[in-house]
Amino acid sequence: MAQASKFTVISMFIGLSKTNLLVRNMKMKIITRLRFLLLLLAAGILPMVLAGDEHISPEEFLAKVFVGDLPSSNTVWLTGNRKEVVENILGHKPGFLRVRYWGDTARSAWIVDEIGKTEPITIGIVLSNSEIEEIRVLAFRESRGWEIKHDFFTRQFQGAAMEENTRLDRSIDGISGATLSVKAMTNVSRLVLYLSQFVST
Repeated sequence: MAQASKFTVISMFIGLSKTNLLVRNMKMKIITRLRFLLLLLAAGILPMVLAGDEHISPEEFLAKVFVGDLPSSNTVWLTGNRKEVVENILGHKPGFLRVRYWGDTARSAWIVDEIGKTEPITIGIVLSNSEIEEIRVLAFRESRGWEIKHDFFTRQFQGAAMEENTRLDRSIDGISGATLSVKAMTNVSRLVLYLSQFVST
């Protein structure tokens, strides 16, 4: 009788151990799957969150550029040869016929939209004496390439001017995975430097 009860206890213990082992294995599988899902979420959603975490309105940008009274805006029209040059700079036909600016020949601010991969990137540029004083991403709508918003990238443009062939007077380092965003930013800087020749005095 004692042996039978011992056998029953041992069997129950083994059964419980197997159950515990099964439960542990199930927990580990669930945790592994959850980790995998979290990695997928981070890879897919985190870039979009980082890309869209800060928008600067045109009004905010201009208020920082011009302390006090905001100069009235003016327009450079893309007519004749200008349109061809702009098309050459951007690498495609521009989706606009004019570009607005604030300021004068000494110092001006420009806000331009340019397509990155599929979405427009809104870029603000300040020129001082035909050189880039500041360049900022005001709104980034792509899921990749948001690194162009950061100072480590934008400070490369400070002091940049345009050469005779409408190229920048310096090379701009790219960012892995952000080729089209870098291209958009570089092309807009060239565009604004070119159009600044036609600012009203």
